[in-house]
Amino acid sequence: MSAQRRAPFRAFTTTSNGLSRVLRNEVDISSAFDPRNVTPGAKSPFKKFTAVWDTGATASVITQKVVEECDLKPMGMTRVFHANGESIAEVYLVNIGLPNKVGFANIKVTKGFLRDTDVLIGMDIITQGDFAVTNTESKTVFSFRVPSVQRIDYVQEAKKDALIRSPVPKVGRNDPCPCGSGKKYKNCCGK
Repeated sequence: MSAQRRAPFRAFTTTSNGLSRVLRNEVDISSAFDPRNVTPGAKSPFKKFTAVWDTGATASVITQKVVEECDLKPMGMTRVFHANGESIAEVYLVNIGLPNKVGFANIKVTKGFLRDTDVLIGMDIITQGDFAVTNTESKTVFSFRVPSVQRIDYVQEAKKDALIRSPVPKVGRNDPCPCGSGKKYKNCCGK
């Protein structure tokens, strides 16, 4: 029987002391380029900025400050919808470097007004991986990995935990698992 192999992924975790209402970290932004064509030892084209993660934003956004510091050139215009209604915004093609060498090349972003941050990371980035936020021991921790490697389902986890904690009749290894997965017990909760 061969062990199931997990796909390779990149990940980072950001921890905030206290319960945070905003998920924020440092990011690197540059004009788009093919990362495979970088000459070893060459000066990095990236500039550091502060980013906020927003699951309510469809796409990522940069400010005029990012445009100027990275000397970005617009590739077009698009209609954007935001808290103040809708408007037409410039579109740019960028590379985004997240902590721990998690990166995205050739991402279309729009220019917009952002308060207290330079970059907004939207669902165009978040949906490319697994994103989790926890709030325990007076700390907010958010972790992100790409690509997505497994389904995170706290309801199923709670059901399995309840089965483990409750006195249930002995289940045979080849019996259907009582969690309702349809698998044999030995291949599910009996591992």
